Amino acid sequence: MAPDFELKDASGKIVKLSDFRGKVVLLDFWATWCGPCAIEIPWFVDFQRRFKDRGFEVLGISMDDDGWKAISPYITEKKINYRIVLGDDKTGDQYGGVEALPTTFVIDREGRIASAHVGLTGRKDFEDAIEKLLEAPVGKAADSRPVGHGGAGERADGTGTQGRPHPHGQGD
Repeated sequence: MAPDFELKDASGKIVKLSDFRGKVVLLDFWATWCGPCAIEIPWFVDFQRRFKDRGFEVLGISMDDDGWKAISPYITEKKINYRIVLGDDKTGDQYGGVEALPTTFVIDREGRIASAHVGLTGRKDFEDAIEKLLEAPVGKAADSRPVGHGGAGERADGTGTQGRPHPHGQGD
């Protein structure tokens, strides 16, 4: 099972992953300073719009140290149409230690992690994983295997070996 959590959204409301049980969830660990995250976010906005009526939700977990001061304007600028909560190291640790951003999990209707994607992942890879789970009979999760490293993420703390953000796999 995907680890449950209790995190706050911009309004201060507690959001739990278990609130989404029965839906396919794309759970995205991201940050405003993450270049590959900025590439994926418009795809996730589109997925939320296209698939929400089929029992699908995108949930973004921001790992920004500056909190809502950084996140709120970014949500407006990027026209993000899905829930965003503020994560922390504990949340990342629950998911095996999120060491690079973006790190994205596709979770089936029963709360199991169907696939994990570290770094920039192709849009079609996400679409295929989502479609497969949405088409699976309820109560029978589709067989999805973790994808592994996409190879273009950034460290979750935003620093490389020189103290600067850098693409995953370059300078680690």
